[in-house]
Amino acid sequence: MALATIYLAGGCFWGTQKFLDQFKGVLETECGYANGKSKNPTYQEVCAGSGHAETVKVVFDPEILSLKKLLDFYFLSINPTAINHQGGDFGIQYRTGIYYEDPTLKDPLSSFMNEKAGEIEEKGGKLAVELKPLENYYSAEEYHQKYLDKNPGGYCHIRPELLKL
Repeated sequence: MALATIYLAGGCFWGTQKFLDQFKGVLETECGYANGKSKNPTYQEVCAGSGHAETVKVVFDPEILSLKKLLDFYFLSINPTAINHQGGDFGIQYRTGIYYEDPTLKDPLSSFMNEKAGEIEEKGGKLAVELKPLENYYSAEEYHQKYLDKNPGGYCHIRPELLKL
């Protein structure tokens, strides 16, 4: 069984992690900070403009949940045309992005994104989800991990019905 890892930035990582944890085939998720300028930033530094995106590291089994299906779910949870915000959260740390370490994912990810861009352009929009190799990733502080499980009434930008698919 060969597992795969992808990094998904979908706005506030609390909701993105909770959303992704519900799918069979997702084996592990972790909140963290990706593709910013500094090493090992704190949440306060990320909020102050370090350039990192709030990101969820997703380890999944592609034999149970294909990469395409995982990304289809991800796109359900985001506004793919919003630049540097999702829901009520604004700032570069809330940008949307798909980041990868495995170079064999570049072509399938590019194909998927081209398809999504075409669908969005047909509706008069422009795709704002970045697709890039992972430059860096740092785990977020422990209190962010599984935040909405620990704080069921906590803020989430994702519609509640999407957290129960």
